[in-house]
Amino acid sequence: MKAKTLFATSAFLTLVACSSTPSKSELDAEVRRLCAIDGGIKVYETVRLPAERFDKYGNVRIPSKATAKPTDEYFYDSEDIYLVSGDPHMIKMITKMIRRSDGKRMGDAIRYGRGGGDIPGPWYPSSFTCPEISKDAPSLESSIFIKGEEK
Repeated sequence: MKAKTLFATSAFLTLVACSSTPSKSELDAEVRRLCAIDGGIKVYETVRLPAERFDKYGNVRIPSKATAKPTDEYFYDSEDIYLVSGDPHMIKMITKMIRRSDGKRMGDAIRYGRGGGDIPGPWYPSSFTCPEISKDAPSLESSIFIKGEEK
């Protein structure tokens, strides 16, 4: 009887050790590391658009691939890749700006994030993302589309 209990306990502890997920702080460190490697905005081509294509705040409204009409010159496509599932989880978020006429990628925005890993409770789980979202930082659209007539 004692041997069965010892075996069951050992098997249980081995299972727990093998199935444990990284801690919240370990995933935050990994988010920072991956973000330093390829996070942020990468522009492959800029486009000058006439002033009337910009709203009163200076933004160009580009539709998503799902909502773009056949007449839209540009659209964006997003993809979320779960690098670690469960609680906590880690995700890579990729947004691609695409020109419809030739399918060329004009630029990418890459972000990493961690969600969860907290003590269970009635509150919303914590999260951490990189690069940080700031109203002062340029967006993918404002990095690609520049106000002014094409030459």
